[in-house]
Amino acid sequence: MLITDEELKNLILKTNLTDKAGMEAIEEYIRNTGSTLYEAVIERNIATDEKLGILISDHLKLPFVVLSKIPIPGEIYRIVPERLARKKKVVCFGLDDNGIKLAMVDPKNQAIINSIAKKTNKKVNAYLATEKDITGTFHIYQKDLQTTFNRLIEESSTQPSREIPIIKIVDLIVSYASQDKASDIHIEPQEKDTVVRYRIDGMLHDIFKLPVKLHDRIITRIKVLSRLRTDEHLAAQDGKMRFDTEDETMDIRVSILPIVDGEKVVMRLLSTHDRQFSLADLGMSESDLKKLAKAMKKSYGMILSTGPTGSGKSTSIYSILKIINRREKNITTIEDPVEYRIKGVNQINVNPKTGLTFANGLRSILRQDPNIIFVGEIRDKETAGIAVNAALTGHLVVSTLHTNDAATALPRLIDMDVEPFLVASTINVIVAQRLVRKICEMCKTSLEIPMDEFKMNVPEEIINKHFANKPTCQVYYGKGCKICHLTGFAGRIGVFEMLEITKEIKKLITEKADADEIFKEAMNEGMSSMLDDGMEKVKKGLTTIEEVLRVTKVETTS
Repeated sequence: MLITDEELKNLILKTNLTDKAGMEAIEEYIRNTGSTLYEAVIERNIATDEKLGILISDHLKLPFVVLSKIPIPGEIYRIVPERLARKKKVVCFGLDDNGIKLAMVDPKNQAIINSIAKKTNKKVNAYLATEKDITGTFHIYQKDLQTTFNRLIEESSTQPSREIPIIKIVDLIVSYASQDKASDIHIEPQEKDTVVRYRIDGMLHDIFKLPVKLHDRIITRIKVLSRLRTDEHLAAQDGKMRFDTEDETMDIRVSILPIVDGEKVVMRLLSTHDRQFSLADLGMSESDLKKLAKAMKKSYGMILSTGPTGSGKSTSIYSILKIINRREKNITTIEDPVEYRIKGVNQINVNPKTGLTFANGLRSILRQDPNIIFVGEIRDKETAGIAVNAALTGHLVVSTLHTNDAATALPRLIDMDVEPFLVASTINVIVAQRLVRKICEMCKTSLEIPMDEFKMNVPEEIINKHFANKPTCQVYYGKGCKICHLTGFAGRIGVFEMLEITKEIKKLITEKADADEIFKEAMNEGMSSMLDDGMEKVKKGLTTIEEVLRVTKVETTS
């Protein structure tokens, strides 16, 4: 760190990012979670990583660069070897008549600057970049996997005494997936080949193929790492393994299923780095953050997160739990399964084999003197009833529900035999969300489209609300590049709908109003729908119209 925690603390107070009371809350958070001051400021939504970087660079009078927002030609970043870049956290991002432009976590490290200047025989101009930004660019060093594996197999075939390195192949499959920020790896046997696919930003991509003769050996290696039966080939098996990368130790959930052509493997990569986000980083607007903060300050009631599988509910919930995690609070969770550990939080895995269901676990938790309870999912009437009663009797309950939007969650609970007056009395706020892919900053470009074309795809009232009535509208898209695998997208961001339970909403709930009536009233009271929030992100150039329409299920005429 370029400046000490004490210097950073004074800088934060001096620039009014927070006051003394806010800083005391941050310091309490640090004691509970073991975070650094820098991490705590981000996780508690005081400032973004980029804003903190700018603040420190201005204070130290150093030039600042955001690498994620600029294209870096291949011949430029290779000026600094990958091993040195990773070890010293430096990236070369430019070269002109004035010399090399070098992004560094510590631009005052003269030894690195002198070393690169000597090697290249050029002047080095050092820029400050955040560690998160620098490590996020290391995938640019990644070589083509298909070429790498072809070479490994070819070397083995030309040297009879040399075995095909299955261990290395499996390690490369996982490490490259981690570098690509993939959430899942699919290893699928086919008639002639084994296809490896990565799920990146919610979409599956074919990455490379391997000879099908290697498939069984690869599966055996994965079974050994996951402590599964290597002699079982006709039954489904589930396991877990740990994998060390250069940056972290990952937990990986493994599912093996016999299909027609052999055993298919799906590996879910659980990276702790993915849970370092603040709610602002996830894309939550300032007005929605205020509503959520108000609900989190209450010592009772319920916060519900809704959306389909893969909509980012867990990420949001973990961010909430980290914010409200205090030493004087007893937080207990029951999850299926526990994906990420939070220091100071008691986390329980559902285990139906031993009778530890959500409902039974929740009953036991209530005997453990909890302040805050996280129920992984409300799936049935029994769990719903216990959760609502817990929220009514002085506990803050956080949970998830599978509904399409925020308003639909209310009649859904009533359908689970929870009395309407209990629903109205206990729920503080409902967060509905989806994930949209972010436009790749490396190949981002703008486009003027006729407003008439816009109106073919988007309801006119939404256009009038977010865009001026002009003949054309400026939008953004990604042209596609190596960094984004030619998709035009890199990373994801949430679109949110925050339904606060006001007096009028409570009245509608007790009258058993349907979801449409509740939604209409919430909109009249100033709620932004997911489509509204998405269009704001289109306007800011964060995502595309097509992405927002895809996840919000708005019908188009095109």
